[in-house]
Amino acid sequence: MSSVFNFTFVPWFRSVAPYIHKFRHQTFVVGIAGEAIAAGKLQNLAQDLAMIQSMGVKVVLVHGFRPQVNEQLAAKGHAARYSHGLRITDSIALDCAQEAAGQLRYEIEAAFSQGLPNTPMAGATVRVISGNFITARPVGVVDGVDFLHSGLVRKVDTAGILKTLDFGAMVLLSPVGFSPTGEAFNLTMEEVATEVASTLQADKLIFVTEIAGLRVRPDEPEGEDNPIATELPLASAEKLLAELPVASQPTDAAFYLQHCVKACKNGVERSHIIPFAVDGAILLEVYVHDGIGTMVVDEKLESLREATVDDVGGILQLIEPFEKDGTLVKRSRTEIERDVGNYTVIEHDGVIFACAALYPFAEARTGEMAALTVSPQVQGQGDGERVLKSIEQRARTAGLDSIFVLTTRTTHWFLKRGFELVDIDWLPEARKRKYNADRKSQVLVKKLSGA
Repeated sequence: MSSVFNFTFVPWFRSVAPYIHKFRHQTFVVGIAGEAIAAGKLQNLAQDLAMIQSMGVKVVLVHGFRPQVNEQLAAKGHAARYSHGLRITDSIALDCAQEAAGQLRYEIEAAFSQGLPNTPMAGATVRVISGNFITARPVGVVDGVDFLHSGLVRKVDTAGILKTLDFGAMVLLSPVGFSPTGEAFNLTMEEVATEVASTLQADKLIFVTEIAGLRVRPDEPEGEDNPIATELPLASAEKLLAELPVASQPTDAAFYLQHCVKACKNGVERSHIIPFAVDGAILLEVYVHDGIGTMVVDEKLESLREATVDDVGGILQLIEPFEKDGTLVKRSRTEIERDVGNYTVIEHDGVIFACAALYPFAEARTGEMAALTVSPQVQGQGDGERVLKSIEQRARTAGLDSIFVLTTRTTHWFLKRGFELVDIDWLPEARKRKYNADRKSQVLVKKLSGA
């Protein structure tokens, strides 16, 4: 095994570990568009979901079957009919839906039953359990259109699904529901997934879709200057949804967004829209900081706050690489635990991505900002500046007139943010006595306005 591989794999695996710990025992509802299965993505999706489940996540999988039903209809010479973004399900379309659901169930169960050596499924034992967990009711007549056997979710068997998940199985749901009289109804994957996630109060609702996510400007063509909006607070998502045209096709910007908004309003903290065209999209969205698609959240996941004792491990993990390469002076766990009240951190989804500490020298009315660190994963996104401003505010509150830093490698970064180079003799006497001449650190000072 090459040393280059070791060098990249080890830090990557360590960076994933916090997410593995965080998501263990959580519940994810994953809705996979039928188009993904038609495009041949099922095997890789099954491998990734099996891996996620093996790390302790409880998975409810809801599959779509829009193209499969249309294919069955075409084979029978019957046209697909839609209105208001829903299929009009006559008796022939209902037969096609049931045939497609049965076929896809077998294909999905087969995909999760693989276990060949030297494949991601080797050694995996995934039990997939389906059932009549969804009670449905008819859509009825809307604006003069009779939707016949098309239905809506009336009730979710929450207790049954939870027992199945606690048993260690993956729950598989088809977009078909039954009434108390035994009548079958054709549902949509999106509604089933949203209602199940809401009822279970799932931790995540993930749509694996035809689109890459929501663009920053949805009404303009995709491109480098119109990137994916990786995180939308619920309020922003609702505002955007109100501005978008009513969705009638899965490729419309509002189509999946409306379900994400509904789920978040119903208590699902995070709803995601990710593309099936990208291999490993679920893993990239769940285990990488910024993800790959769009996440709608009912709260701002990123918080800038003062550190607590619980953050010591995260701070140590963040600063360790910079201590090793000499950028930062090494600090022991004991030292950080003792001074943790001096630290400000940026936490995102339970992971510390930036930190800095303020050590006041009250007699000199100044303070040292130390250990300013930003994770390489988020550098260039403004987190360093946010921490700096927070430290400045803490210094003002403490009645300090200035803050200073000692640095060997980041002088220009501080100069751009209002710091000035000064001589070592400027340092407060207590700090001057601890100055390490061997490091040859430069001293930069910033006067605080309003102090």
